[in-house]
Amino acid sequence: MSKATSPRSRKVRVLATLGPASSTPEMIEKLFDAGADAFRVNMSHGDQQSKIAVIAAIRAMEKRTGRPTTILADLQGPKLRVGKFAGGRTELTTGERFTLDRDSTPGDASRVELPHREIFEAIEVGARLLLDDGKLVLRVTAHDATTITTRIEVGGALSNHKGLNVPDVVVPMAALTDKDRSDLAFALDQKVDWIALSFVQRPEDLAEARRLIQGRAALLAKIEKPAAIDRLEEIVEQCDGVMVARGDLGVELPPESVPPLQKRIVEVSRRLGRPVIVATQMLESMITSPSPTRAEVSDVATAVYDGADAIMLSAESAAGTWPVESVAMMNAIAEAVERDPMHGDRVHFTITRPDPTTADALAEAAKNIAQTVSAAAIICFTSSGSTARRVARERPSVPLLVLTPRQETARRLGLLWGAHAVLTKDVDSFEDMVAKAKRMALRHQLAKAGDRVIIIAGVPFKTPGSTNVLHVVRIIGDELKGYGG
Repeated sequence: MSKATSPRSRKVRVLATLGPASSTPEMIEKLFDAGADAFRVNMSHGDQQSKIAVIAAIRAMEKRTGRPTTILADLQGPKLRVGKFAGGRTELTTGERFTLDRDSTPGDASRVELPHREIFEAIEVGARLLLDDGKLVLRVTAHDATTITTRIEVGGALSNHKGLNVPDVVVPMAALTDKDRSDLAFALDQKVDWIALSFVQRPEDLAEARRLIQGRAALLAKIEKPAAIDRLEEIVEQCDGVMVARGDLGVELPPESVPPLQKRIVEVSRRLGRPVIVATQMLESMITSPSPTRAEVSDVATAVYDGADAIMLSAESAAGTWPVESVAMMNAIAEAVERDPMHGDRVHFTITRPDPTTADALAEAAKNIAQTVSAAAIICFTSSGSTARRVARERPSVPLLVLTPRQETARRLGLLWGAHAVLTKDVDSFEDMVAKAKRMALRHQLAKAGDRVIIIAGVPFKTPGSTNVLHVVRIIGDELKGYGG
């Protein structure tokens, strides 16, 4: 069997962002070989036309390797920016007054245009305004329909169109811009597997994206706004997956508050059975250096110990000098952590109580039985992927082999902890199910003769949402004979 079709030796997934340093077919294949399980296409950079070749290269590699490969399209979301300055830049002095208004005249050290009506409607006295990724801090002292007066708490240089963050209020803006709607339609036409939505502040922000997607992709909510934390559980319930976008959270919140929030987001997502990705600045120094800092290695390890489904590289793989080495390092850290005898105990710090359903009860039982009888693998038959997500939520100690007849399901599961998805024909009978489970376990090197495996499925077959069977079988030596798919 080729290396490509063998399961990874780790359960956490690695998501690599593609960009100028990594968009050729050759580099994409190198990233895959180094350990990338899924690829992020950032819609904030480049035009749609440039993404077509990238997506085609991933799909061509998928065909060569025979492994369903996940593509996540990350929408830009609203970008709040100030206007222009006379001369292109100015200097804000700490302690002085600074005004943001609706006047398009080029600004100076005392004022600048803010072309976002929604902020004037939502702003409150005492709220902070952060400029240029939080480098400059303004405090609102007064406001009306056309003017926001502030005191400069942290000054510095400010140039044209720098970004603005409003961490202390919910800005009444839709999470989707016109650009996002166009990018979303493009991504769906390209048959990407996940759509990541930026600027999520409340569960209602997911509604338009969900309506436009119409089930053609899974929807991931990026948690990057402090307002999202206040309604975190509601947001997680309304999406298919979650990203801890630490970069933007770290701009709008004190840096020391981000680690406990990361743990909280991971815990809530795991408890509610949604795949969760930890992202941003994980191996930041590897943008320019062939090796990471020890603190970065520890940071990645912490996310793995917490039981995150996936860990993500951003600029490290998209624009850095060492993209392949960054993926290889992420892979090596994850493998080392999962070899730690204490890893299993730490992953189960999060209590994931099953819902009172047959499917949840069987998923929990599969994990426990696998440990009790030392099973080699859990084999899950699923059409929608929901059974696989339920089993993965339990973080079983053995590999999870997911057999599905639907290509879109196999691809979407690339962000799910421990899942090795295989596209295969559906089964028609109990005997066919057992025989196929044994063959696939052998073929994908997840079990050998004499091993027990656990099968979880639904009867009647080909009926989504009918998970009601858990079966333990022992593999004998000749299961591969007569194998036909």
